[in-house]
Amino acid sequence: MRIKVKNGLLVLLLVVFVGCNTSSKKDQQTTMEENDTEVKEMTAAEILGNPEYLAMSYGGYRHVDHDIEPTIEELKEDMKLMSALGVRIVRTYKVHLPQAANLLQAIDELKKEDASFEMYVMLGAWIDCKNAWTDLEPDHAVESEANKPQIEEAARLANAYPDIVKVIAVGNEAMVHWAATYFVQPSVILKWVTYLQDLKAANKLPKDLWITSSDDFSSWGGGGAEYHTEDLEKLYDAVDYVSMHTYPYHNTHYNPEFWIIEDDEKLTDIEKVDAAMLRARDFAKAQYDSVAGYMKSIGVKKPIHIGETGWATKSNGFYGETGSRATDEYKAGRYYKLMREWTNKAGISCFYFEGFNEPWKDDKNPLGSENHFGLFTVEGQAKYALWEMVDDGVFSELSRNGNAISKTFDGNKESLMTTVFAPPTKE
Repeated sequence: MRIKVKNGLLVLLLVVFVGCNTSSKKDQQTTMEENDTEVKEMTAAEILGNPEYLAMSYGGYRHVDHDIEPTIEELKEDMKLMSALGVRIVRTYKVHLPQAANLLQAIDELKKEDASFEMYVMLGAWIDCKNAWTDLEPDHAVESEANKPQIEEAARLANAYPDIVKVIAVGNEAMVHWAATYFVQPSVILKWVTYLQDLKAANKLPKDLWITSSDDFSSWGGGGAEYHTEDLEKLYDAVDYVSMHTYPYHNTHYNPEFWIIEDDEKLTDIEKVDAAMLRARDFAKAQYDSVAGYMKSIGVKKPIHIGETGWATKSNGFYGETGSRATDEYKAGRYYKLMREWTNKAGISCFYFEGFNEPWKDDKNPLGSENHFGLFTVEGQAKYALWEMVDDGVFSELSRNGNAISKTFDGNKESLMTTVFAPPTKE
């Protein structure tokens, strides 16, 4: 009898063990299936133009001294804020500095910590002409020897992180003639775009990696006839899509016809401002359409996305109170909302410039506009464009530089509006 009980107990234990093991395997399989769903990898073709995958330009440098690199933890902190904002793809600019590789590592770690975390990268490779950024005369007909290592490093990082890097951009405003310190001819950009496309064809880069160049609308044929070259046409054929820049903000000074208003006494100052911001959005649309028109004229059909646009919130220069009066948080907030509404509806990715203020960009002038394009301040205050999201608790569990996310002006709109001026009249 004792033997039977023991045997029965053994059988019972065996049944329980098998059942538990089967259940455990089922639970494990279910978890794996859920994780597979959570970490579904997207391609550039699926991301770009998708309003559920907002795009943002990102540097993350927090100090006036540009040699102080963002740490891995700081990069992770920023990516969590971007993710909360709805951003799923960020754009970098240079690969010869640690920031780009560190950012990829930070995103990789976040994905390992949380299977549902999703962030992709448009990886920039900086391109210069010979003698760029030196005391010597720039030679715009010859490229810098530093270009090849940039491209090689971009390719290396794309292969090291194929689940994160979805786009390589060859050059940033590298063909536009007003970039007098460093611009190159389209043949240089074409050379390196073709090089990367050949690597793809040889299975030495991921097949679904998209290659582009990110440049001013005029460089893509939307400006003067001096840009309408045979090499530009070849570049259109070579890229997977066009990444164009548009900055109505800067044009409030350089091409202010759309910005300056008639002196209409029927409108209040805030109505004049709101009307001007609609014209700013339409100015960006017109530049986008000019690129699309040129592309159509040469018989090419490729996606066009906005690689950069933005609006600064402080300026003591051309765009400030004594200049075009374009600069304040209210106008910047309106521009951000109008651009997101238009591009999301139109299926255009808009890499808004930029996520965070970067004080190194005009290091000798703290109030220079280049330091103040971020949606967040360096300290982690959300500017007017994001106030509603702060109220909704979107950033409630997050911080920057040890600070909980708060609103600029202490959230007092009346205080903010004292800094807002209507655009100049024609008089």
